[in-house]
Amino acid sequence: MPVLAGVSLSFAPGDAVAIMGPSGSGKSTLLYLLGALEPPTSGTITLNGTNPFVLGARDLAAFRNREIGFVFQDHCLLPQCSVLENVLVPAMVGAEDREIEAHARGLVEQVGLSHRITHLPGQLSGGEKQRVALARALVRRPRLLLCDEPTGNLDRASAEAVRSLLFALQQKQNAILIVVTHSQELASRFPIRFDLVDRRLQRVESAS
Repeated sequence: MPVLAGVSLSFAPGDAVAIMGPSGSGKSTLLYLLGALEPPTSGTITLNGTNPFVLGARDLAAFRNREIGFVFQDHCLLPQCSVLENVLVPAMVGAEDREIEAHARGLVEQVGLSHRITHLPGQLSGGEKQRVALARALVRRPRLLLCDEPTGNLDRASAEAVRSLLFALQQKQNAILIVVTHSQELASRFPIRFDLVDRRLQRVESAS
């Protein structure tokens, strides 16, 4: 049985989208499809006019690295690397110049962690680790930012800080932001919302 059916979406730069649904409804599968991590069994996915699934393995990996940023519920930081080094991980594929390091340092500053830039993940709080993950996701200036429960493991204050940074940085880079979440509180902050029910996406109209 297909996990998803009849899904048809189109978003523009700067759009912010929340997708809600119960566990097992297909939210993560949808995210993997949009992130070019899994090919669809039918239909087409394009980003900036490119269908990533017609690319060879090397070009597909380069496409994901360049065009898509990921933030997961578990920050997935490298424990042996500093804050700055973790932010620079996506830029380690291929030759990069000093501009990308300057950009990374700027992102670390924007997420409020300049004083932690040489610290290891083990020296950071949960909220700080997720802010590093957000900076890492944006270091290549992706067109698409995908987040899987980005505040799910955080306390209320840390979750609010990450939410605010998520919107501020996404708008600054004019990326498409798509978040899948169980959190009604988080989803309510988004101008575009969908519920994933019975394998299909249903648009949630604003109460206003």
